Order: sequence, then C-alpha cells, then structure tokens
Amino acid sequence: MAIVDTIRLVVGIIGNIISVFLFLSPLPTFVNVWKWKSTRGYSGFPYPMTLLNCALWVLYGMPFVHPHSILVVTVNGAGVLFEAVYTIFFLIFCKNKSEKRRVVGLLALIFVFFAAVASLSLTLEHTHKRRTLVIGTICIVFNVFMYAAPLSIMKRVIQTKSVKYMPFYLSLGCFANGLIWAVYGCIHFDINLVLPNGLGSLLGACQLILYGVYYGSTRWDEEDEEKESGRPDKNGNSNSQAMKNLSGAGHGDNVDRNGIP
Repeated sequence: MAIVDTIRLVVGIIGNIISVFLFLSPLPTFVNVWKWKSTRGYSGFPYPMTLLNCALWVLYGMPFVHPHSILVVTVNGAGVLFEAVYTIFFLIFCKNKSEKRRVVGLLALIFVFFAAVASLSLTLEHTHKRRTLVIGTICIVFNVFMYAAPLSIMKRVIQTKSVKYMPFYLSLGCFANGLIWAVYGCIHFDINLVLPNGLGSLLGACQLILYGVYYGSTRWDEEDEEKESGRPDKNGNSNSQAMKNLSGAGHGDNVDRNGIP
C-alpha cells in the first residue's frame, strides 16, 4: 500500500507540473493579443469557464469534501489564479463591447453558481461520501461539457483546413493533462477523476491528429491576418464577412484548458 501511495504521489506531482505548463500555454495567444491590441477572433468564454472548473475541483479536493486530495487542490488553485489573470487580460483588450458584456455577465453567473454549490452541498450533506458524490458529479458534468467545447473549433479546422485558431500547445497540454490525471485517478480508483480526464485525453489526441493533418494547409501570412481582422486588403477592400465569422465564431475559438482534476 505504501508503494502504491508513493506512485500516486509521484504521478500527482507530475500532473501538477504538466498542468502548470498547460495553464501557461495560452501565453503565445496573449502575446499576439498584446501585439494586436485586440483579441480579434479569439473567444473570451473559455477562460471564466475554466476558472469555474478549477474552482469546483478545489472545492472537491478540500479535506471536508474528499480527504487526501491535496494535489488536486494545489493544481486547481493555481488554475484559478491563471484563469483569472487571462480573463482580466481578455477584457482589457476586447474591442467587441457585446462580447465583453457577455463575458462579464458570465463571470457574475459563475460566482453565483459556485457560491450556491458550495453553500448547499456543505450545509445539506454531512458526510464525506455524500459531499464527494454531489460535488464530484457536478465536476464531471462540467468537465464533460467543457471537453465538448473544443469540438466546435475542431469542426472549424476541418471546414477551413486551417489550424490558425487551434494553438498546438493547448492541444498537446490537453492530451497530456487528461492522460496523467486519468492515471492518477486509477491508482486509488476515483471515477470522478478517471471519467472526465480519460475523455479529455481522447479529445486531445484528436486535436493533435487534426493539427498534423491540416498544419500544411494553414495560411500564416500577414495578408491573411489582415483579411480576417476586417482591415482593407491591398485593393482597399475590407472583408467584413470574415470579421463576422471570427467575432461570431463563439465559444470554440480557443482550445479549452480543462480536465484539471
């Protein structure tokens, strides 16, 4: 048993390291945002949603909910911090006022929802088993929905034959993170960890395959970026429809950083 616990500890530490790198993976995206002084086609929804996901897992890992889960708390505590910073950064550079209002409204809903889950589960459920069941189920549901979110960007990649708005490192991090935490959940079997993270590693692998298939057909040149941003092209014409497609592409413009248990 001691050996198993040691292996679980090592896997959990590796998972923490991978997850931190995963949380850092949006930095190239935000470097571009900083250069552009605009969020362009990127959606702001994944960041507050991932913040909520991490906050729920922090609650799940607390000793009064699911004891002996300190590594779950540490990694998701870091996630809450990173995602809060990303959300603020996005709001600063978002030029689309309606998009900004939607993100702010989403943040308000997230705060109310998390407060309700925490207060009701802790006051109405009085055993570790019941609290683990209730909060763990909520975590699974959110992880599954969040893992489904990148399906829209995967569809967009197939339609446009371009991976321009599906950052490679986010896809790689999603795969590695889901895999390591699924293994962690298998050591002392915890369905609340295994199910969503197993699904996450599978979808991450699919994203990597798409990246390999469509990388060669992706246009990275500056002229393409100007057309997509709606600025006039060399002939003085603006591509307003491209801008509509980008600004209205919705929730799938980023690969989500979910599955952090």
